[in-house]
Amino acid sequence: MSLPFDPADLGEGTVLPVVYAPAPVLGVPGEAVDPTDPAVVRLAADLFATMRVSPGCVGLAAPQVGAGLRLFVVDVTGHPKASTVHGAYALANAEILEASRWRPGREGCMSVPDLTGDVKRAGRIVVSGELPGSGRKITITTDAFEARALQHEIDHCAGRLFLDRVSGAHAVYQRKVYL
Repeated sequence: MSLPFDPADLGEGTVLPVVYAPAPVLGVPGEAVDPTDPAVVRLAADLFATMRVSPGCVGLAAPQVGAGLRLFVVDVTGHPKASTVHGAYALANAEILEASRWRPGREGCMSVPDLTGDVKRAGRIVVSGELPGSGRKITITTDAFEARALQHEIDHCAGRLFLDRVSGAHAVYQRKVYL
């Protein structure tokens, strides 16, 4: 089920450099944005462009390109772990309304390219947010891999990395495969 959102409506984006930990912007909660602001719409297009040229990437948040804002993009389409797929979308000012079915899973991050880690996340979530461009408020109910991706990006917007959620050094691993 796709959302009422088409990334092409944002315009063509520019590929931006990704910020790596321990960059300060990755550890500070982002500011809320006006989803109808042309600069926010442009940044959403840039996030899509950057995500698309990054093999294996299923989400990217504004802090990962140096912008301390609550904006991210997600697209788990075609990923082998994805069962529920809402297509490609951007969300501004997203927040989790409900979370259940907690389970651990391995995560990686473009901003922490050499490590992965086991992170306990909700397997089912309900998220609200605003669509860049229209400003329309939406609610997404999802599960499994898409739920994990959303939580990961919402964490970025809150100034947290997946490393902040691992249970200890024993749950952090050297990345073996670079996509």
